[in-house]
Amino acid sequence: MLSKDDLENFGYYEMFQTSSDGQDAYSKWVEEKILTYGDERLVENTLGLVGEAGEVAEKIKKLIRDSSRFNNEEILKELGDVVFYATALANIYGNGLQQVLELNMKKLDDRQKRGKLKGSGDNR
Repeated sequence: MLSKDDLENFGYYEMFQTSSDGQDAYSKWVEEKILTYGDERLVENTLGLVGEAGEVAEKIKKLIRDSSRFNNEEILKELGDVVFYATALANIYGNGLQQVLELNMKKLDDRQKRGKLKGSGDNR
């Protein structure tokens, strides 16, 4: 799991500094690339997220099944697409990816503290 020091070393805090309007630089950049609006945007971004995650899974499947090796940049590009669509959705429902990351870290830290990292269910 990433620590706050890891995030600092990755430049997390610089990338997600919020401006006066509450949005971080990456979320603003994503918004400049959005082509659809309203319900169409929600559907496009959701399907984009699932599709790009599927491309990551497909590369891993072929690695296991066919021993077909991809170069690291290929998978990183696909992961970048996943992050793009996740950010686009996060912008719809909140203040961008920074809020998602902070909520996720808080949730997982709490689960770890309570010895509940393993298991299933949202409210464990």
